[in-house]
Amino acid sequence: MLGAKDATATVAVSDLGVARKFYEGSVGLRPLPSEQPEVVEYKTGNATLLVYRSQFAGTNKATAVTWSVDNTEEEVRALKSKGVVFEHYDMPGATLKGDVHVMGPMKAAWFKDPDGNILAIVGR
Repeated sequence: MLGAKDATATVAVSDLGVARKFYEGSVGLRPLPSEQPEVVEYKTGNATLLVYRSQFAGTNKATAVTWSVDNTEEEVRALKSKGVVFEHYDMPGATLKGDVHVMGPMKAAWFKDPDGNILAIVGR
């Protein structure tokens, strides 16, 4: 079944040009070669992120993509230096330290792409 298969995170955007500036310039992803005019694929670790144009861009109210990182604070600093703005959520059991939500040994930070898709980094 699907447990042994690779999965692809998929994010809908309204404008691929704006999305590319964000995902490539701010987040630091590199596009894979593609012949599809309305789709950009990025290799990210062992996974793939597929960004495509859709009229439903930004309608998901939950986290769309999560990256596992070694050091959450370092990633937050690097992303902030590229203009990324972080979200702050009131969550039971979490303490907000700057832009990082601390939940025991786990640290997480959330941010949005230009269409409002919610993205996260999670680590220690």
